[in-house]
Amino acid sequence: MTSTLAAAAALPETHTPLYLDDMAVGDRYTSGEHAMDEAQIKAFAAQFDPQPFHLDDAAGRATLFGGLAASGWHTAAITMRLQVTTGLPIAGGIIGAGAEISWPRPTRTSDVLHVVSEVMEVQPSRSKPDRGMVTVRSETRNQHGDVLQLSTVRIVVPRRPGAATAPTAATGAAS
Repeated sequence: MTSTLAAAAALPETHTPLYLDDMAVGDRYTSGEHAMDEAQIKAFAAQFDPQPFHLDDAAGRATLFGGLAASGWHTAAITMRLQVTTGLPIAGGIIGAGAEISWPRPTRTSDVLHVVSEVMEVQPSRSKPDRGMVTVRSETRNQHGDVLQLSTVRIVVPRRPGAATAPTAATGAAS
């Protein structure tokens, strides 16, 4: 039997890994898709966010959600999986250094999610020339284009090996 961790580690990379030197302000990345369903929403909620509007449609109808809604943290977890597996191929993985997140609309049982990300800032590190910080703004959208989650994340991104003194695509200046 394959463990969940082993299965996750075996996921194929669909993109060439990106280094700091490859990234520039305005670059955009779009992930693959993930189809939501009632069972996923309830299972996640039961384990991690057991509020009535995440567990029961009738309870959800009695709230401002107007029906069963996924936990925002469930949407965030799916966003991360989509980014890691198909959307933002950072060399060495997505290592967050801070984030702002909001959920302007609830995620529903029939939603098919995908993530559109844009590079907002690329900053080589002055003290650690083997890496830098990239600020990425991501929108998790459903099949209708509705934005369900907005996030702005600062990510630690390695520089290409041997490129610590080369100009970056974003700045054009040596670090």
